[in-house]
Amino acid sequence: MASAADQAQHDFWRPPMAAATAAISPERTATCRCGTEFIVSSLYCHACGAKRPDLTATRTLEIPGLMELASLGERLGLTMPAVVAFLLGGFCVIGALAVSVFFSARTVLDWQAIQLWRIEWLLGAVAAFGAGCLFKK
Repeated sequence: MASAADQAQHDFWRPPMAAATAAISPERTATCRCGTEFIVSSLYCHACGAKRPDLTATRTLEIPGLMELASLGERLGLTMPAVVAFLLGGFCVIGALAVSVFFSARTVLDWQAIQLWRIEWLLGAVAAFGAGCLFKK
């Protein structure tokens, strides 16, 4: 059991890897001005607290699902605003159908309110589909 403890690797307490043995990657080989190596994908140095200069320049805004939405637009032959308007119109149609599932009419007044909500959802769908037609190529 004692021999197993001697063979254990102490990753945290090892000194940083030499630049020649490290993989060529700006995140792994970058060192701070104090000489310590940055921890992978950290924003600050763990020794002196200085801000990492090279990581802030490479950050970009990535919206999840944007590439799938763009590929859907390419397959349908639509621009991005037209695809968004199409999806919004579909959501409004689903909303108009969902009104009848979630609400039931017991009186004439309830029935009129439900019909008004359906009309509002369908008007939203017509407006979204109309906007999609205007944004089309």
